[in-house]
Amino acid sequence: MHADAGSSDATPLSGPGVRAVRTMVYPLAAACPTLLQGADGMVVALCTTIAGRTPTVELIDPEATGVTGTASATLPLVKGGLLGGVYAYLDNADRLVVVDGQRRLLRIAHARDAAGRWSLRVDSSVDLSGVVPAGDSVVGLVPDPSGGVWFVTEHAVAGRVDPSGHAATISLGAGEMVENSISATPGGRIAVATTHALYELRSVSGRPEVLWRKAYDRGPGRKPGQLSWGTGSTPVYFGPRTGADYVAIVDNAAGAAHLLVFRSGTGQSVCSQPVLTRGGPGSENAPIGLGRTVVVASTYGYPYPTLPQGAGPAVPPNAPFTGGMTRVDLDASGCRTVWDNAVRSSAVPMLSAPDGLIYTVNRVGPAATTPADGFEFTAIDADTGATAAHSPLPGTIAEDPLQTAPLITRDRRVLQGTLSGIVRIG
Repeated sequence: MHADAGSSDATPLSGPGVRAVRTMVYPLAAACPTLLQGADGMVVALCTTIAGRTPTVELIDPEATGVTGTASATLPLVKGGLLGGVYAYLDNADRLVVVDGQRRLLRIAHARDAAGRWSLRVDSSVDLSGVVPAGDSVVGLVPDPSGGVWFVTEHAVAGRVDPSGHAATISLGAGEMVENSISATPGGRIAVATTHALYELRSVSGRPEVLWRKAYDRGPGRKPGQLSWGTGSTPVYFGPRTGADYVAIVDNAAGAAHLLVFRSGTGQSVCSQPVLTRGGPGSENAPIGLGRTVVVASTYGYPYPTLPQGAGPAVPPNAPFTGGMTRVDLDASGCRTVWDNAVRSSAVPMLSAPDGLIYTVNRVGPAATTPADGFEFTAIDADTGATAAHSPLPGTIAEDPLQTAPLITRDRRVLQGTLSGIVRIG
């Protein structure tokens, strides 16, 4: 979902740029937060149906023509936690790696028969019910460079499945929850953010081990526009030397929000920088991280149509969605703010490194959101924070991107998941 195993939300692929764009809609009657493109060019989407909230794998041909498109193949999965399934990735064989509601680690392959028909099938399955407690569910998973699969559960059990299928786990802080995905470095370290602290882990003789833990200010409660009480960040690895010199999240401090940056491997604090000072002081999204730059987008007051079970009341109960983004750069003295803008990002922003543009969807309408609000595909100049281009998108609330991440494809298009399907832009 966040572009790579380090969750950088940055890609080496070019997007549409500032040219005029056309759109095509895939009306799937499902919210599609995870869009992944494999080596064969096909897009594998992990969606959650509107009716029943069933996690469903959809195979999409991004080259389809016309005004609307359909899925080439569909495979429903057993329902689990976190809105029925969100985080997954593609392995080196273009198989979707995901954990279903029966606590099975699945690899789902796709193939085309002699008649040209596509199909999806479960290629392998590992039973995790012996290490994931009943009543718990896997939230996020990520590969490591040795072929293992790391996962973390909602109740903060972190585990690793080795290539032979053997799993080992470790429990993180008592009473802590995990509501976002996890991230990995090329060297095999893993970052996990719970509702209380940021952890970095490693594997020692096949077993997970905590390298360090850093508590953060989680504030007095869940902020409006967030899905849980704590950081909304999937941790992001970034840095100019290895691409994983640093790891960052955004805290949940009352009346403010701070970008927290630590040195990967040691946990040494680099900075606590106030962000989103022109917009709403809270973020449910992973920051962008590339080189020495981090960009944070506000979700404060965002009108999610539903909340996870046990999310609890918001503090304050509600707020307008004013938006806002902040760019922070690291330098010899720590961190400094480069720019703030007032873009009302309704998607996880994605940075195209060759374009120098941040792509997102801007919500159009009053700060007190309404079902009549519109959406614009928006390109932001990463150097200045200014809007470089924007184009209206079709529909209104049915095309709400729900703060999910876009996919920039190899043919310079953008696929954006929405409340009701996928919009292709380009």
